[in-house]
Amino acid sequence: MKLFLSVIILLLIIVAEAGAASRSVTFFSDGAVVELAGVAARGVVKIPLPPGTREDTVRIKPERGTSIQRVDMLPLRRDTRGEKELASLIEQRSRQEDRLGTLATREEIFKSAAKSQSGKAPRKTKSNPDPMQSIRLGTDFAITQLEAVYTARRRAEQEIRRIDARIATARKAGAGEERVARVIVSPRNGRVTARFAIGKAGWTPCYDIRSNGGGTARVTLYGQVPGFFAGYQIRVSPTSLAGAAAERSSVLPAAGQRARLAEYRMATEEEYFGNGPLPSFSFTLKNATGADLPAGEAAIYRAGEYWGAIRFAGISSGRSARLASKAVR
Repeated sequence: MKLFLSVIILLLIIVAEAGAASRSVTFFSDGAVVELAGVAARGVVKIPLPPGTREDTVRIKPERGTSIQRVDMLPLRRDTRGEKELASLIEQRSRQEDRLGTLATREEIFKSAAKSQSGKAPRKTKSNPDPMQSIRLGTDFAITQLEAVYTARRRAEQEIRRIDARIATARKAGAGEERVARVIVSPRNGRVTARFAIGKAGWTPCYDIRSNGGGTARVTLYGQVPGFFAGYQIRVSPTSLAGAAAERSSVLPAAGQRARLAEYRMATEEEYFGNGPLPSFSFTLKNATGADLPAGEAAIYRAGEYWGAIRFAGISSGRSARLASKAVR
């Protein structure tokens, strides 16, 4: 999701003058294909390629009256603010590690002091009329200092864990290099259409499973897309990127954030829908179709009534699966 929010922000830079028909995202099960139009400024069109872009899929077509002189793939300007934040976090972690080293030295000092005080033989002198009291005070002081060391060490270790989490987040946010396709065109206001694939950003399966109470259910598979982007034509293909290249696949329009990909009739057995105050149901779904159904969220209906949503583990062709609410499991 975060990936595609950044994708759209980048792509909007060069498509402000293009109509909706010139901007589209087609989601597949394992990725997406972006297609958009760009207009040159002073003979140059800059097309941002977000992290995850497969450079071997980039195609740039000149529009009528435009010729492409050269295409350069260049790194996008680096996020210096993110780099500075990461460097600051690493420095903070180093300081905490130095503090742990200092605390370890203090711990050894006060351990030795406590051991020395407790091992002293009481000896009464004019300047030390109550040697036992002096030993107790010295031992208590050393123990108090040790407790302070342990507290400080615990806080430093907690701070290191917190910093490590922030470092991991910062590195993840900066993972993947953003690049830009710099297209030199003629004339200076020429137009091009770019097309490229982005991996690991495909649709997610989800279902409506509607039991009629008479031994059958209608199972509808939807493709849930990562987000709905205003001004873009959103499409969904039921196949993978590789499958689309190997066969002629259909492309379906998305209504909002999902598109209906397939619908099946399946037999049900051992149906139970309780009458208690909490939704309680279970039934077995038999997949006699030739299609394997992937795992995803499923909304359950019975005779048109909504009974809640469950995690559907999927069913291979020719197999059965038991579906149940939490109250029955």
